[in-house]
Amino acid sequence: MRTVRLFLTSFLGLASLGATTLAIGAGVPSASAATPIAACTSTISSHEYTKGKLTVATDSPAYTPWFVNNRPSNGKGYESAVVYAIAKVLGIKNSNVTWVVEPFDSSYVPGVKKFDFDINEISYTAERARAVSFSVSYYNVQQSIVALKTNAIVTKHTQKELKSYLYGDQIGTTGLVYINNHIQPTRPARVYSTLDQAVAALQAKLIDAIVIDTPTGQYMASAQILDKNKKPIATQVGQFPSVGEHYGLLFQKNSLLESCINSAIATLRTNGTLTALQNKWLGLYTSVPTIKP
Repeated sequence: MRTVRLFLTSFLGLASLGATTLAIGAGVPSASAATPIAACTSTISSHEYTKGKLTVATDSPAYTPWFVNNRPSNGKGYESAVVYAIAKVLGIKNSNVTWVVEPFDSSYVPGVKKFDFDINEISYTAERARAVSFSVSYYNVQQSIVALKTNAIVTKHTQKELKSYLYGDQIGTTGLVYINNHIQPTRPARVYSTLDQAVAALQAKLIDAIVIDTPTGQYMASAQILDKNKKPIATQVGQFPSVGEHYGLLFQKNSLLESCINSAIATLRTNGTLTALQNKWLGLYTSVPTIKP
């Protein structure tokens, strides 16, 4: 999925994309295709969307923990920090990083992009990769369950019990795919155009739970779903084992920048920067118990 999205942008359409549409599988970008950093200067300057600027897209609003105060340019939050770390490796000044708005659901449609890459908690899928290109992973994702504290799923979530609940999720998300592919509930999940609609349904007790990436789910439960006294009324029941899902930077199909960006990400992984940034910005959200679907 992607960020803390109580107001996450809508996917156009009203029916589930189904288990195979967003299946996570083969075709994951390989770091072996990366270009040496020393050779990237001319590549970057020759193929930037706006010459002399690294143009980076994300959605608006941009939420914690991926961004802070809805200001991608402040370098705070995991994804903002990753962008500026990439820029540093590539020798690009912070002042030459420009941010633009791109709704999540339009980011991976075919066509010309008005940015160099998009960072928006976009999970790599084979289906999406037919229309756009992805970088190597900058964050590996696990899905989790968010429910109201009063719901039975909080204490009763064996593999068999998980199948008995009514789930809801935003159309097109990997959380919805996880419900269909791995939990396989006895009742079809309710599908909503936006995540805020799914959250409203959860608060109204029209559904039992939402499946969403772990950092987003933790923040949602602790800081977004509140009672009239601003106290949390939801909880993160647990997270599921990894199924190989990961976030990648999104490029226009066959972008010539992809190899250099992959080199920068590989450098950040090797020198420990990615781990340090995850500990700083996501550490609170990843210490969640694992449960089996």
